[in-house]
Amino acid sequence: MLFWMITAALVALVAALMGLALLRGRAGAEPAAAYDLRVYRDQLKDVDRDLARGVIGAEEAERLRLEISRRVLEADRAVKAGGAVQAAPAGITLAAALGGVAVLAAAFGLYQKLGAPGYPDQPLAERIAFSQEMYDTRPSQEAAEAEAATARGPLPTPDPQFVSLMERLRKAVADRPNDTEGLALLARNEASLGNFREAWQAQRRLIAVKGDTATAADHAGLADLMILAAGGRITSEAEAVLAEVMARDPRNGTARYYIGLMMAQNGRPDRTFAIWRGLLEEGPETAPWIAPIRAGIEDLAWLAGETDYTPPAPKSAGPSAQDIATAAALAPEARAEKLRALVEGLNAQMATQGGTAQDWGRLLAGLALLGETDRAAAIWGEATRLFAERPAEMATIRTEAEAGGFDTSMQPETRGPTTEQMRDAAQMSPEDRQAMIRGMVEGLAGRLETEGGSAAEWAQLIGALANLGETDRARAAFTTASQTFADQPDDLASITAAAQQAGVAE
Repeated sequence: MLFWMITAALVALVAALMGLALLRGRAGAEPAAAYDLRVYRDQLKDVDRDLARGVIGAEEAERLRLEISRRVLEADRAVKAGGAVQAAPAGITLAAALGGVAVLAAAFGLYQKLGAPGYPDQPLAERIAFSQEMYDTRPSQEAAEAEAATARGPLPTPDPQFVSLMERLRKAVADRPNDTEGLALLARNEASLGNFREAWQAQRRLIAVKGDTATAADHAGLADLMILAAGGRITSEAEAVLAEVMARDPRNGTARYYIGLMMAQNGRPDRTFAIWRGLLEEGPETAPWIAPIRAGIEDLAWLAGETDYTPPAPKSAGPSAQDIATAAALAPEARAEKLRALVEGLNAQMATQGGTAQDWGRLLAGLALLGETDRAAAIWGEATRLFAERPAEMATIRTEAEAGGFDTSMQPETRGPTTEQMRDAAQMSPEDRQAMIRGMVEGLAGRLETEGGSAAEWAQLIGALANLGETDRARAAFTTASQTFADQPDDLASITAAAQQAGVAE
């Protein structure tokens, strides 16, 4: 309230002064001609003094007197003709008053929309103190996990066969609590079920069993699982694990990313920006923390006061467009020698770390130039599956691949048992046919569960399971596929049709 009273008083004072100036005009101000008149009279006196001292002659003095006298008469007439200065015209006064009111109204409305009436000052010291208070009063790991579980809601029902396998795995680990392979497997699979608390507890046990041989990556995995369990919140317990990671590996990207995130969660975007900026500049572009950093680094820079910051352009591995253009003009032997190392290096990197759309396109282009059409076709099928729902990135892949001569019009491979394979299986003995079909179906099912797949592949799996008589698994696959493609009506319709034909959906 005090703010508005002071503001209103200042506005009234300024408006009163401006209005008074408009109403009074310039009354009492001396016209310019009166000043000129005084100057000319002083000049007449100067002529007389110069004549008395002999500086000028009598004729020159007379000529100057005549000229100055003429100017005196003109200035005197100007003074008499000017008279009293009138106030500003009424129209101008009214227009100025309305303009002032409009400006004030616009300023008030804009402040109401963008400002924060009644919000107290936030000096730097108070903001830092508030940030420290947020940091000190963070919820514990247990409290954060409880909040995250409430916000997340019930977990989806897993496949019954997978549940059975998990029960066996848990029992095996309970019987052999020091089995590092079992603990690692348990942590990974509990996480895949969304049981992050059980996952990080298994990971913590794994680190304890390893003892001094536990790596920074092991501790980073523990911190990751704890943060996931807490809904993304970095608690003091998770921070302690991150500190352990940094003590073992000060350059660890996972730990540095999460420490930056912790700073942002506690009101210190300036510190977050400094950490994330370094990670973004170091790369590699395929690191899991690069995408979220890129998505928010510009807003973060603004909050940190770096208003002129421009993120570095993404770095892509593999043969560049210039490499491809140069290699295309070479003889086959020279082309292979130039591109082989680049293509294989990019392929190895993508196999372990993944890659950008540009990387996928360049890999296809490089393989096409090397003449490895079968490998290129297999990778093209994988790319069309992974980027099916990202048309902009799919367009980038096509552009990069076609630059190397790869034919993107070919139909991608479909993995899993095909119609021809099922027809061939029908000519085998019952035992061989069953073994062949089951092997192909299990391979398809395993890949879809871990990597996902297209609607056609899910429809194929549902039909294949039904043909094997495993209707429960076929129904479970239909349920999973329906959830996966719930927001894609066309794909969901094709999956439903396949399930109806298989007799596992109405």
